[in-house]
Amino acid sequence: MPKHVDHDARRHRIADAVCDLIADRGIEGVTLRDVAARAEVSMGAVQRAFPTGDLMLGFALDHVIAKTQERGARRIDASGSKGSAKTLLTITLQEMALAGAGRRADAAVWLTFAAAAAVREDFAAVLRAHHEKGHELLAWLIGYGQDTGEVRPDLDAADEARAVQTFVDGITQHFALGFVTTESAHRLIDDHLRGWWASRDAETRS
Repeated sequence: MPKHVDHDARRHRIADAVCDLIADRGIEGVTLRDVAARAEVSMGAVQRAFPTGDLMLGFALDHVIAKTQERGARRIDASGSKGSAKTLLTITLQEMALAGAGRRADAAVWLTFAAAAAVREDFAAVLRAHHEKGHELLAWLIGYGQDTGEVRPDLDAADEARAVQTFVDGITQHFALGFVTTESAHRLIDDHLRGWWASRDAETRS
């Protein structure tokens, strides 16, 4: 019988290898031979999964985004506080910042793709779509927090969501470059969010 191959799992394995190589060498350092060696598959298997290098890189970018979303969902499930806007906003922003323990390589890969997007419309289109979805999610979470009384009612959800995305992008850069640690990055996010919480919540913490 022919050996069964989980093609989806192989594609994700290859994407992990691509991300590892980007973190080590940048996009220019990603070669078919090295991807195959890092993923422990044949070069033919890589070519069958991704007929072109651009398709492989595009899938790797989607892979980074999906891993971040999955990690956030797992953390929210594990928190036991699914209904808390504070918990949802805090975890969401921490994951968007890619500043978790052991995630410096992820942050470096993200910044590499962001830099390449300045001259590659295919990357730029993916990042714009992801950014807009992130903005919609944050605006919804802020509005949800206003409904629960956890977030100040005077905040403009859309404006605050846009501003905090810019803030978090800066944290990603500083984390990737080693200017901040996971602890200090999360503390910066906590400090920023402190200005969002409704007064009764602030009084409870003081």
